[in-house]
Amino acid sequence: MKAAWYETNGEARDVLVVGEMETPEPGPGEVRVRLHASGVNPSDVKARRGRPLSAQRIIPHSDGAGIVDMVGDGVPRSRIGERVWTWNAQWKRPFGTAADHVVLPADQAVFLPDNVDFAAGACLGIPGLTATHAAGLAGAALGRTILVTGAASSVGHYATQIGTLRGARVIGTASASRADHARQAGATEVVDYLREDVAARVKELTGGKGVDAIIDMDLSSTARLIDKGILAPHGKHVCYGSNVAADIPVSFPAMLWNSLTLQVFVVYELLAEEREAATAALMLMLERDELSHSIGATFPLDAIAEAHEAVESGRITGNVVLEMD
Repeated sequence: MKAAWYETNGEARDVLVVGEMETPEPGPGEVRVRLHASGVNPSDVKARRGRPLSAQRIIPHSDGAGIVDMVGDGVPRSRIGERVWTWNAQWKRPFGTAADHVVLPADQAVFLPDNVDFAAGACLGIPGLTATHAAGLAGAALGRTILVTGAASSVGHYATQIGTLRGARVIGTASASRADHARQAGATEVVDYLREDVAARVKELTGGKGVDAIIDMDLSSTARLIDKGILAPHGKHVCYGSNVAADIPVSFPAMLWNSLTLQVFVVYELLAEEREAATAALMLMLERDELSHSIGATFPLDAIAEAHEAVESGRITGNVVLEMD
């Protein structure tokens, strides 16, 4: 099979190789997916740059979509021919979705409805599930006001849509160039975090109360807003990432006297029941065709280095996807 891989950490053009590898076969409880698309997420490029390798050779990317073409013992043969999307394909495993085929446990290949194309399917494992789980933790519902930081980002765009679908008022942060993208997802107001005082503007938009919850992509920049009243009393700060991989100070007095909750999670490590609930909720929205999928750029497998560079540049609005055919 054709695949892309790296054998050492480094810059995309220096370490990524595209070539031929032996096509894998599924073992007991596994399926093999003939991939049509592979999602490129920020965590994939961070892993390539600096995460210690778990094996001599790494095929990157956890998200993908394609068709099951072989099953192992214990898996119904009726799954052959099924359209699927994948999650955690390269999490604690060496071979991900930047290839013609991927083999993985059967439950990590989820049915993909016919109304969702493969490129969109390659955006569900990390962006889609992260946004769905975060919206649930934030209690997005009618009568609640949610702040989504990075509302034009891959996760934020889904989170904004999901919050809106559930009846919440969603305020988003985005740069001026991406504000319309956030509004198209359902944000009723967009705060330009580069030019505006985010806490002051959010308090103005909420009559001084603050928001009921935050769905946050970067704790390193948002934590300092907590003691400025951006969260209403008994509010909840749900965070799934940070641009700084170091200790981040959070105001304990603000947390204590306002009875605030800080909830941090990483989508790779959801509990089984959490993933099941998020997947079921995401699938229902997909089947109802309620979500808009934002594909910012597509690349062929041969151009995987350029795809990684596009993610690293931060200039692409929407998901970056490799297309295998």
